[in-house]
Amino acid sequence: MSRRKAQQTSGIVRRTAGTAGAGQSNRQGGPQVGERKQEVSIKQAREERRRRAQQQRERAQQRARLRTLLISSGVVVLFLLLLGGGGYFLIRAGSQGQAQGQQSQAQSQNHPIVDAAYPPVDQVYCDASEQVAVHYHAHLSIYINGQAVQIPANTGIASDCIYWLHTHDTTGVIHIEAPQNARFTLGQFFDIWKNQFAGLGNGFPSQLDQTSGWSVYVDGKPYQGDFRSLQLQAHELITLAYNSPHVQPDVVYNWGGL
Repeated sequence: MSRRKAQQTSGIVRRTAGTAGAGQSNRQGGPQVGERKQEVSIKQAREERRRRAQQQRERAQQRARLRTLLISSGVVVLFLLLLGGGGYFLIRAGSQGQAQGQQSQAQSQNHPIVDAAYPPVDQVYCDASEQVAVHYHAHLSIYINGQAVQIPANTGIASDCIYWLHTHDTTGVIHIEAPQNARFTLGQFFDIWKNQFAGLGNGFPSQLDQTSGWSVYVDGKPYQGDFRSLQLQAHELITLAYNSPHVQPDVVYNWGGL
């Protein structure tokens, strides 16, 4: 009886010890599990922040690419609009110029010849009287070998007709008087002088047939190109100097109401 009690007491003691040990083990393991859960949560939070930051960067890059694309497209569209508009105006100006040229040519072809001895020269006619529809003046000075060359008076004026390009005196003033507006050049005036009025004054200078050796100035500024193609303009000052390096070009002229 005493032995049984002793065994029972011994079993109770062992169970109590086991229970105590298990409780102690649970108390020791509990904090470690909580710490591991906390570390996992922190890692997940960090990963979530990194993922969101990456998404924000990608969206920002997409917006930047979209802005660049829109700007580039806008520049291209604007360029095409300007190009198209410029082309339209160039075509329109060219068409208008061509139409005016054709109209002037048609009018010239239908223009009467007053005197067969003075036919049209380079589409410039000799009319029975001075024209007033287009009327302006240019001035020409010519120097050859350092000497001034006088342009004869009445160059372009015959006994019974007067060319649209002519002179009235020896001042060098060229009168442009035509029935319609057109592009008149210095070469046309020289052809009238050479072909129809070479006997006036000292004649037509042969140097004017040459293209080299000349210095050309318009309103005091050097002119590059063929002086024969130089368009005559209102109150234009033209200076031609052949082998005359010290000539001072004209910059002023007293038009006297012309």
